[in-house]
Amino acid sequence: MQSILKHIATLGPIGHIPFAPGTCGTLAALICILFFPLSFREHLFFSVVITILGSFAATSAERTFSQKDSSKIIIDEFAGFYVATLAVPHSYPLLVVAFILFRFFDILKPLMIRKLENTLSRGVGVMADDILAGIYTNMVVQLYLKVLSR
Repeated sequence: MQSILKHIATLGPIGHIPFAPGTCGTLAALICILFFPLSFREHLFFSVVITILGSFAATSAERTFSQKDSSKIIIDEFAGFYVATLAVPHSYPLLVVAFILFRFFDILKPLMIRKLENTLSRGVGVMADDILAGIYTNMVVQLYLKVLSR
């Protein structure tokens, strides 16, 4: 079971890519969203399930790697990007904007993201900061769509 959870946490070999594994994890989510579009309900359900599963997987992977929030653990970026794109129209330009915004929030960790990451422990802490980055990204994209529709 530990091996399965490690593979979930690293998205298989993707988390072992030596450069920008978090960006690669986000890119994997973008590719899945483009090629396997989901209805709003399915997207929401998948986001919740992958977040819960990711929390368990990240906790297990931290033990396996003997490292808190190892850069190899990228299920958090994958789940966070699914949150970032919830109820966002599946147009390539919008998804690219969401990708850029999500990486911005995930890397710089503004607006309480860093505090959340440092406050919560184990897999929940690993996942929470990316989920919040996804929420912020989604809010910016939704605001942009509201302004654009006027």
